[in-house]
Amino acid sequence: MNRIPLLDLKAEIELLWDELNRAIQEVLRNGVFIMGPNVKALEQEVAGYLGVRHAVALNSGTDALVLGVHALGIQPGDEVITTPFTFFATAEAINHFKATPVFVDIDPRTFNLDAEQIRAKITPRTKAIIPVHLYGHAADMDPIMEIAREYGLKVLEDVAQAFGGEYKGRKLGAIGDAGALSFFPSKNLGAFGDGGMLVTNDDDVAETVQMLRVHGARKKYFNERVGVNSRLDEIQAAILRVKFRYLDEWNRKRRAAAARYNELLRDIPALETPYEAPYAYHVYHQYTIRVRGDRRDWLQAQLKEAGIDTFVYYPVPLHLLPIYREMGLSLPEAERASREVLSLPMGPMLTKESQYEVARSIRRLRESGRDEPS
Repeated sequence: MNRIPLLDLKAEIELLWDELNRAIQEVLRNGVFIMGPNVKALEQEVAGYLGVRHAVALNSGTDALVLGVHALGIQPGDEVITTPFTFFATAEAINHFKATPVFVDIDPRTFNLDAEQIRAKITPRTKAIIPVHLYGHAADMDPIMEIAREYGLKVLEDVAQAFGGEYKGRKLGAIGDAGALSFFPSKNLGAFGDGGMLVTNDDDVAETVQMLRVHGARKKYFNERVGVNSRLDEIQAAILRVKFRYLDEWNRKRRAAAARYNELLRDIPALETPYEAPYAYHVYHQYTIRVRGDRRDWLQAQLKEAGIDTFVYYPVPLHLLPIYREMGLSLPEAERASREVLSLPMGPMLTKESQYEVARSIRRLRESGRDEPS
């Protein structure tokens, strides 16, 4: 059997080949490659979709986090509460401004920041919370926003893995003071290179990020502050506008694939399928199972041998990375998740046949126990 990839981007490209080529050729003929009409149109379309006043296109999701932290007023010595179970960029954005990430353990069902543990970590230096909507599942935003209002904290949503996801009917990214989107190629809405966006209802935050992305200037050559070069390319914006039209449909296909996996993988000992909270519209950037009993690495190796790609997001929680290890934290749920999670092939182009083969392989391996650790 042919290898089953973690995500089949080639099938997406083939499906949209003519539309993508037309969009790219129009940019080439127009001759405007930086901050052109497609960038402006994409910003308007995303803002309308999310129901926010502003969307600012940027060079990457990391820049959306970094510039979002800056625009929300985080200063050296401040503390920002976030999750240890995410990609490094979330905490890295905090460190960029010599602020300190304060890690709170996760809810073991959703893998997201456990809102019930936030209060215990708040100090007079706490200035913000960055919840991450991991794997496409919303963090529990109501209690997070309630705590933020009570203590006067800013909230920056990390929506890198959850574009199109919802919390109680509200689009993710439109709930906090700002939201950071990523258009990395593997995301639910992915470019053919890096890309990102900061979304917000706050006029001052939007204006600040718009300045920062072009070297801190409202008007070229009249710089008012130190900024960066973080502009989304016009060709990438054109590509994203084509793919954006399919976002909701493709998210529904991801949800259908997840439901199929749930049925196919039911009742397998030591395997737990993803949880979806009643408040969430999960968009399954990843379909991530738990494999209990120190069997995850064994199962991953056996699936690789069978031609099935999988991935571990994330093998080391942030508080155990060399940069943060000196904090001396013990966050048992994040640590347990890092030992047990395994993401299976997922995406809008994933075929039923591939899912059946993945499920058959897992069942066959679990039943045979060949070379399985005791």
